[in-house]
Amino acid sequence: MFANNNPIRVLVVDDSMVARNLITQGLASHPRIQVVGTAINATDAKNKIARLSPDVVTMDVEMPGINGIEFLKQYLPTHPIPVILVSALDLRVFDALAAGAVDFVRKPDGTESVSSFIHALSQKIIVASCAKVHRATRAAAASASRPPITPLGNNHALDSTIIGLGASTGGTEATLEVLKRLPADIPGMVIVQHMPVGFTKMYADRLNRLCQMEVREAINGDEIHRGLALIAPADLQMRVVQLGSRYTVSCMPGEKVSGHRPSVDVLFSSMASAVKCHMVGIIMTGMGRDGASGLLEMRKAGAYTIGQDKESCVVYGMPCVAHEIGAVTVQASCENISSVLMTHLKTSK
Repeated sequence: MFANNNPIRVLVVDDSMVARNLITQGLASHPRIQVVGTAINATDAKNKIARLSPDVVTMDVEMPGINGIEFLKQYLPTHPIPVILVSALDLRVFDALAAGAVDFVRKPDGTESVSSFIHALSQKIIVASCAKVHRATRAAAASASRPPITPLGNNHALDSTIIGLGASTGGTEATLEVLKRLPADIPGMVIVQHMPVGFTKMYADRLNRLCQMEVREAINGDEIHRGLALIAPADLQMRVVQLGSRYTVSCMPGEKVSGHRPSVDVLFSSMASAVKCHMVGIIMTGMGRDGASGLLEMRKAGAYTIGQDKESCVVYGMPCVAHEIGAVTVQASCENISSVLMTHLKTSK
């Protein structure tokens, strides 16, 4: 995934001198990262990008004048460069991701240590250095031309079907692209999206506004049923549990698995062992291999499995590993995963 060991050149953009210094000093000790400059606002950033040619930009969402979202909308269509957002607990971060930012980290606010923040930011910078920057304008044009969504209708088999989906870097928008093409009566869905603490509820609320099915952040004991998609809460491991003829989710503290909490592997492995009805597994964009082994377990247990293809991934890591180990039944683009899923659901018995 990483082509060479050259330093990753980073431009730090933040109107706060305290924040700029904290980020710059924190990243200085990382052997893979070189901070080549700082900027105090979006206009300054445009000039510094042209002069310094950074590989990755870190940027605050809220800045005076042109904010981070407007910068992304104006700049990325003609100058695609990976941008990592450094954001407070703010719903607008999802607007910035929709505008083309690769990923985000939560600004230190006393809930985590500065060292944890710098570690998370460093890892996301490394991933972003080889990420594919999507163009929001193209996605918006495709969205505008979509036909109406047809309900699946009465089908007892679908009442007892469970769909699991896992994603990481680039997944907030990729998952939305899939879900907003699905009908309100979709079989029950359980979703892991790697995300900082505090953001999963806001993300679920956003999906709920934009999609036809109900979407909410999962609570321990929630029942999985048709027309509902449950998002795993940040910092908890989510599993599917069978209770008689019903299936619920367990959302509990636990060790990180495959480097993550929640982990896609944990969710998928629980489905492979607990789910006795028909199930589908979907693995999407993200660095590393989280979810690949669990998806293979699901396929061996009889699940139909879908992997996002290389061309449409922001980072072709997790789906790549899953494909290589034989966990994927079929690959599809982000835009076509929903139609592949719907065709399968309509034709499966």
